[in-house]
Amino acid sequence: MRTVRDGRPRGRSVHRGSGGPDAGVHRLGTARRPGAARGLAVDLGSSGARAWVPGRGLVACTVWDDGPGRPVRRGRIVDPEACGRLLARLADTALGTDRHGSVIVLSHPVLAGAEHRSQARELLDALGSSGAVVLSSARAVAACAEGPDSGPLLVVDMGAELTEVTLLVDGRIADARQAETGLSDLGGLSGELSDLDGGEAGAMPAQLVGNVLDMIMSMWRQDRHGAVRGALRRGPVLTGGGALHTDVTHRIAARLGTPVRLAGDPSTSVVRGAGLILDSVLRHAGAGTVAVLPGRLR
Repeated sequence: MRTVRDGRPRGRSVHRGSGGPDAGVHRLGTARRPGAARGLAVDLGSSGARAWVPGRGLVACTVWDDGPGRPVRRGRIVDPEACGRLLARLADTALGTDRHGSVIVLSHPVLAGAEHRSQARELLDALGSSGAVVLSSARAVAACAEGPDSGPLLVVDMGAELTEVTLLVDGRIADARQAETGLSDLGGLSGELSDLDGGEAGAMPAQLVGNVLDMIMSMWRQDRHGAVRGALRRGPVLTGGGALHTDVTHRIAARLGTPVRLAGDPSTSVVRGAGLILDSVLRHAGAGTVAVLPGRLR
């Protein structure tokens, strides 16, 4: 059964924020040791984990076993110890044991909740890097998609166990919706749609597209400033495993009556965007400080 979480008390939008891109940024006054700054970006998703290192690209892709022992479910950390061990291995491989001057970025679903974000910060703190960034997957995707003509942006993330639609205005999350269903619930994991019989193959796109359209229309009804309309004119950015299915993307475009944009390599767009944000943080770190974004700012 499809469920949609608006997360809006009494009809108000989920996330409202103001201020520039540096609002809420804290500085750690720890001077870096000589040499290039180092960093690691990680996406802990419902289907697996991906890691990105500046200058090297994608360095790890771990797929969770399909069973009760999976450390992440519905985009949320359910086994912090297992996630901690994985992050430690990734950090050891990418950064070595001396992590002074290094920065680690970890993404999370937009509506992951305070408990998940707190766990993510604790996991990063345990790794011993000089800086840490906890940010939403939508902001990571936006980092890949945004051009010089930035404006309102809709990010549609169709993952293994979650489907999220996020509205960003001036780089800030203005509203978000989440359906706690994904490709694994609808029978279309990892692009294996061709293995299904005709009936199932037709049902999966219809259900997924229905989820997405329900959330976009819910946003539209709550939007008083025309941001959703502006984002639709630009074209929603589609990412996640669902964006790999042309029947899904074509149906969304046809139902909305607007072109859609695919994030380059949708299955890795979150970790690549997190890597771009990491690059920016490391450039600022060249001044002798490391920028750390609080987890509540996404």
